[in-house]
Amino acid sequence: MNRFFAFSLLIFLVLSAGCAKKVVLYEGDQGMTDFTPRNADYDYLNAKAKIVIEEESGKITRGTLSLRAKKDSVLWFTMSPGMGMEAIRGFFTQEKIQIRDRIGRDDVNLTYQEFERLYGLKLSLEIFQNVLWANIPHPVDYQDRLVRIGKKFELTQVRDGVRYFTKVETSTAKVAELTSNSLDDRGSFLASFPKFMDVNSQPFPAEALFKLMYQLPEGSQNTIIHVEWTSIEPTSAPLSFPFRF
Repeated sequence: MNRFFAFSLLIFLVLSAGCAKKVVLYEGDQGMTDFTPRNADYDYLNAKAKIVIEEESGKITRGTLSLRAKKDSVLWFTMSPGMGMEAIRGFFTQEKIQIRDRIGRDDVNLTYQEFERLYGLKLSLEIFQNVLWANIPHPVDYQDRLVRIGKKFELTQVRDGVRYFTKVETSTAKVAELTSNSLDDRGSFLASFPKFMDVNSQPFPAEALFKLMYQLPEGSQNTIIHVEWTSIEPTSAPLSFPFRF
C-alpha cells in the first residue's frame, strides 16, 4: 500500500461495497425558492460504496470501504482492496484523526492542527461530515456572499484562512459542487455530486468525485477519487466503532 493511496483514503474516508441494494434516485420537488439547504439527518449511519483512486503518477487503485458514523461525534471506516482483507481502518473524532495502515504501516495519529501543519489542509469532523453528505461547508452568516443563478444558488464563504465556493441545486437543496482553497495556496479540494439517491425521503449522494491537492515532504500531490455509493442506512440504533491504535 503506497502512502499516497493511504493518505487519500485518510482525507475522504469514502465507503464500501457489499451486497448492494438497488439505488433509488432522488426525485427533486418544485425546488427551493429561498436559500434553505438540506443537511443530512441521522443519529447513526451505516454506509457502503465502491471507490476508485487515481494518483498523479497515473496509478489507479480500486477498493471497497465501509463507513459508520455517529453524528457530530465519530466517523469510522475500514478499507479493503479485495479478497476480504482489511488494509486500513480509521477513526475520526472531534479532536483527532487516527489511521491504522495494516499493509504499508503509514499510521496516522494527529490532531487537526498537526494535520494542517504537515499537509496544508484545514480539516475537522464537521467538514468531513459535510463533504461526505453534500451539505454546505458552514452555516450561512452575514459575511457570506450568496446569489442565485438559474437553478443554482452560489455561496462564497471564508473561514479560518480557507475560501469555500459552493453551488447548491434548487431541486435537491443539496451541494452540487464545492471548491475549497486555503488562502496560503498550500491545499485545495473540489467535490462534485452528479446525482442523489433517495434514503428515507432524504437526498444522499449516489456518486461523488473528489479532486485533492495537498502537501507531502516530496512536494505537492494531486489525487482524484471517484465514489459510487451502494447503500446508505441512517438509524437510531447505536453502532459499534471498533478501533485499537
